[in-house]
Amino acid sequence: QTPLKKADALIAQMGITFLNAYVPSALCCPSRASILTGKYPHNHHVVNNTLEGNCSSKLWQKIQEPYTFPALLKSMCGYQTFFAGKYLNEYGAEDAGGVGHVPPGWSFWYALEKNSKYYNYTLSVNGKARRHGENYSVDYLTDVLANMSLDFLEYKSNFEPFFMMISTPAPHSPWTAAPQYSKSFQNVSAPRNSNFNIHGKNKHWLIRQAKTPMTNSSIQFLDDAYRKRWQTLLSVDDLIEKLVKKLELNGELDNTYIFYTSDNGFHTGQFSLPIDKRQLYEFDIKVPLLVRGPGIKPNQTNKMLVANIDLGPTILDIAGYDLNKTQMDGMSLLPLLRGDKNVTWRSDFLVEYQGEGYNGSDPTCPGLGPGVTHCFPDCVCEDSYNNTYACVRTLSTSWDLQYCEFDDREVFVEVYNLTADPHQINNIAKTIDQEILEKMNYRLMMLQSCSGATCRTPGVFDPGYRFDPRLMFSNHGVRARRFSAQSL
Repeated sequence: QTPLKKADALIAQMGITFLNAYVPSALCCPSRASILTGKYPHNHHVVNNTLEGNCSSKLWQKIQEPYTFPALLKSMCGYQTFFAGKYLNEYGAEDAGGVGHVPPGWSFWYALEKNSKYYNYTLSVNGKARRHGENYSVDYLTDVLANMSLDFLEYKSNFEPFFMMISTPAPHSPWTAAPQYSKSFQNVSAPRNSNFNIHGKNKHWLIRQAKTPMTNSSIQFLDDAYRKRWQTLLSVDDLIEKLVKKLELNGELDNTYIFYTSDNGFHTGQFSLPIDKRQLYEFDIKVPLLVRGPGIKPNQTNKMLVANIDLGPTILDIAGYDLNKTQMDGMSLLPLLRGDKNVTWRSDFLVEYQGEGYNGSDPTCPGLGPGVTHCFPDCVCEDSYNNTYACVRTLSTSWDLQYCEFDDREVFVEVYNLTADPHQINNIAKTIDQEILEKMNYRLMMLQSCSGATCRTPGVFDPGYRFDPRLMFSNHGVRARRFSAQSL
């Protein structure tokens, strides 16, 4: 059962499904910034969803926005570009130029002010504010985005190539379903995998402190959230169908690439965390990625390790732009899409996140100490300022491994062998071979300071990997320095 039957039929079955697609940061703003720039968070400097975390800030606008892939598509490749939906969480903030700010690179701009909503929102229509109310037929955001997209396809120039980015807030909270779908999936509940509602032993303190087992009300809440998210996706599925039909009607379907993906995963009850994202586990960092288009054979799957930093390079490559002229960290997926044989591909990538939260204590949860935020009942807090970590996620012929370090006083380490333990229940940091730990620590330092081509060097389990133990640091001081260098 899936809420995305049409997406499956019209994109997945007509093209390729990437089985190992990830985001380098499991949070909306850093992840969307990675899609737009083709860069890891330590290079685009958007570290969380706040203006202080560089989300849609003046600094982002000045330093990163002019070099996003849509800006290059428009200025260098002659594309007409269309954006509709949620851009960055703080877009439209007064301190960042309000909704009058239209980022460079967009010929048509219909962006949601601030974070996800379904009704009662403001759109920036090419820099002018347009208010929407709560009348389903004219205001339900997913349908409004669909209609704007269809209008663009109807009236665009036929003499220039086009690029569209349709960024539905669904299935983001507040999970408001369209009225016709509000009763769907009544018997659906969140998956009960082996890591559901268990204590996160041997994990970072933020995970360990979650109340286990969860209360009945928490379980009911997360099941309800899961259901509502699926309900909102039925409208996204309709949007996909309308767009594909319109492209077919226009005679453009066969020469258009369609990418479907998400900016992060989401957890519902794993390790007794009710709902959210921003943790380092598979359920938060793994996303769908479906692609159809010219030269892509139908009904394929691909197991290569791909990340959202690859989307920009891929789309520029399709447009014929020389990727050596960019500063992007990602790789073009075009050889994988075309099914080229002898492709050398990455065996690892970087996951990094800088925790939100302030030094003060949460008055409802004084026992947890300073810096926690996003707290549920029973003081299950989803984030804290020292929930700051970086990981190497490795997938090679011999290893399916994740190595993570926290930037906190104990420099906490988590390591998972996903071949033996796909649900990441057992942290093997204390028992894994010391040499692997050292190599991973070194590889993590390399990736955290990488930029452009150095982000694509061989991983620990590649034949081309070179390890010089003399480059290892015996003291942990360097780790703290590495993280603070990313701070703004």
